[in-house]
Formats: sequence, structure tokens, C-alpha cells
Amino acid sequence: MQTATGGDKLLERYQLNMSNFNWCHAPKCHKSHTLDRVRGSKGSKVLRTRKIKLTEWNRNHYFRFFCSQGCYNDFANTHIERIIALAPRLTPLETPINEPVKCDYGYTRITERGVDTAE
Repeated sequence: MQTATGGDKLLERYQLNMSNFNWCHAPKCHKSHTLDRVRGSKGSKVLRTRKIKLTEWNRNHYFRFFCSQGCYNDFANTHIERIIALAPRLTPLETPINEPVKCDYGYTRITERGVDTAE
């Protein structure tokens, strides 16, 4: 029997309380001057963060947290140091390959060892 970690419990609680929408997580989403962000009555208008409807398309994708690629980029650029600190890479990754083979049309074919052995 596996026990849930603190992060798993938090995610589970978040999913139980989650509606069919998320708010965009970008730090500047509420500052973009588009008409769909304008809210409020006459004299007290505000720009509001976009609401993202959860669909089958985005339910398991990072776009469930961001309304656009620009908002995703703003978030990533703002928080990249903290994101990398979660899982730093201290050594390079390597994939064993066979000797590269020159093919027709001037390109070289590289195959992973043990994966693509059919010629």
C-alpha cells in the first residue's frame, strides 16, 4: 500500500475542489489590454485575469493553467530559476548510438543502439 506524500495530498485536495475552470497563472495576464478581460460597471472597470475552461483537449496539458502561449512564456521567464531548482541537472544525459551511417541525399543516419536495428 502506497502512502500519499504532502504534494500528492495537496494535488488531490486541489482536484476535489477544482471546478471546470482555472485562472491563468501568468504574472501579467491581468495587464493585457484586450476586451475579453474588461470587467466591472461604468466608472469602476478593471482588467481581469482570463478564466480557462477545462476541456478534454487541455485537461492533461500545461495549457490548463495558461490562456495563451504568451502567458505561458511570461510565467516561465519569471520563474525559470525556481523551476530548474526543483530538479537540477548536475550531469549530462547520454543515449548510446550505433556508428553514424552516410545515406543518400547528403544526410547522416543516426540510430540508437538496441532500438532501431533493422536496415
